[in-house]
Amino acid sequence: MVTVGIDPHKHVHVAVAVDADGRRLTRPLTVKNDANLIGVLLKWIRTISDGTPVTWAIEDGRGFARRLADGLLLTGHEVVWVPTRLMAAHRKLHAATGSKSDPVDAAAVAHAAIATPGLDRHRIDDRVRELRVLVDSRADLVRRRTMVINQIKAYTHLWIDHTPGDLTRRPGMASLTALVDTTDMSGHVRRVLIEMVTEIDGLNKRVRGLETTIRELVTPLAPALLEITGISHVSAAVLLAEIGDITRFTSSAKLARYSGTAPIPVYSSDKERYRLHRGGNRRLNSVLYTTSIVQQRFHPGAQALLTRHEPTKGARGARRILKRHLIDVIHRAMMQDRATWQHHITQHQLAA
Repeated sequence: MVTVGIDPHKHVHVAVAVDADGRRLTRPLTVKNDANLIGVLLKWIRTISDGTPVTWAIEDGRGFARRLADGLLLTGHEVVWVPTRLMAAHRKLHAATGSKSDPVDAAAVAHAAIATPGLDRHRIDDRVRELRVLVDSRADLVRRRTMVINQIKAYTHLWIDHTPGDLTRRPGMASLTALVDTTDMSGHVRRVLIEMVTEIDGLNKRVRGLETTIRELVTPLAPALLEITGISHVSAAVLLAEIGDITRFTSSAKLARYSGTAPIPVYSSDKERYRLHRGGNRRLNSVLYTTSIVQQRFHPGAQALLTRHEPTKGARGARRILKRHLIDVIHRAMMQDRATWQHHITQHQLAA
């Protein structure tokens, strides 16, 4: 059995091949992240593996390594994701003190994969991949819109002593446009404000267009998920994009750990104590926080749970308990939805 650890970067990837005992089999390979990437890697590993099954272990920087993982999976190879923290732990364990380089990181990725057989296997779901692009694009547009809105609010406060209302909606935009058109101010300032209003209006239209497309794609994929109070179509899309195939989490406890909602045990000397987990997938954690706030306002069951725990845990502690409970609800709903999917999901198959 050969395991290839890969340290991915924007322009190049560094690969190290090790045997089942963790010994390096050859010199590290540095390969450009371009159209020839998969061909170069497969040609290189064939000279090393001699027909032995190969597992490709990639440090979990999926923004840089998605194309690599997809290409290897489609050629019939097994691909696993190694969390960065796990890689760092094995680097400290196996490398010389203070040693840090791309080949050292790649070797640590391989060692972590050998030591942790239950790592997440890569799979390709074209519908989820589409959702991921739309969700990422919407998030980028919302960040840009927020920045411009903050800028124009500062300018209008300074120049016309006015703070606009909600500029993500048409009434707020119409009110501000009318005010800019009728208020006496410098021509240069008016031009800047008009350009910013025009940019915000364009961003609003693009965000709404993406949300319409997301709604169309999510509705057939997540009917049970959308029935949960506080889960909008955008929230459901984020959950699907970040989690993918829910069957990779065999229990809600594993999903809770992945999302950072499972408390971490930190006790010793038989004094049991837990603390908040500040790691995990922060995008999922943000969706859970928003959902918990909505449920606190509108869901009787959530209100009863919070009322029961607030006297002993406090408001924030009770909300954390609600978020952990929501993971159970979301896991069940996504499992139910996954059972109805008819489209193909590419998973590992041994090459012929």
